[in-house]
Amino acid sequence: MNIGVFDSGLGGLTVLKELTRAFPEYHYIYLGDTARNPYGTRSKETITQYVREAASFFFEQKNCELVIVACNTASADALRAVQQTYLPTLASPTKRILGVLIPTAEAAVAATKNKRIGIIATRGTVSSAAYLREIGKLDPKISVYQKATPLLVPLIEEGWATRPETRSILKKYLRSLKDAAIDTLILGCTHYPILEKDVRRIMGKQVQIITSAAATHGRLDDYLMRHPDLANTLSTEGGVEYFTTDDPTRFSDLGKRVFHGNMGTVHRVELA
Repeated sequence: MNIGVFDSGLGGLTVLKELTRAFPEYHYIYLGDTARNPYGTRSKETITQYVREAASFFFEQKNCELVIVACNTASADALRAVQQTYLPTLASPTKRILGVLIPTAEAAVAATKNKRIGIIATRGTVSSAAYLREIGKLDPKISVYQKATPLLVPLIEEGWATRPETRSILKKYLRSLKDAAIDTLILGCTHYPILEKDVRRIMGKQVQIITSAAATHGRLDDYLMRHPDLANTLSTEGGVEYFTTDDPTRFSDLGKRVFHGNMGTVHRVELA
């Protein structure tokens, strides 16, 4: 059985990269829904439908036992609904769908010293208030400062991550969070680690950066230890298969920037 990793585009490759480093023995199926990206501007109902379609692809076509929804927007808006309404329809009780939002919130709460956490994310993730709820459950004394950054995903997907225009926009987005004197910043979209060096330069050494990629692999290790029935079904042959809902060549060109050229063949698939 395989592990599926799903994202609205190429951002989830940052999560996949960490997973393959931590667990190289497992076989992964990656799906980027680039044809319908970005998700951050879409309704909750639409995103839920997209996640259901992706889950069907993984479970019914690609022999996956576990699916990780790497997209923060999808984790915030659709994960619970899909877990409650879709998973019960499957014949296998061991099939699971996990998200990245809760592990990321937990990592940020553990990291902050002054109880002031900032978040940059898509409009969808910010408007869902999912991070506010999860952080509030863990420590209601923490102050959370959110900033919607809708231009970043299209710029990254366009290959403009290193352009001066992107750095200028990023600096403007982060200004209010610097003014809030946060000591911890959540990069609340899996695309954003591609900009992590610039974020660190702008925010300074005193601010800890929390990414979903780093937080997720630690949570997966704990999850598999607590669910040996699931762990025992996973293939240990290694390797990754890549799928996109749009142009495989463009996806591969952008993906190689995440993997520094080490990336396999990308296949196109239609979701329904």
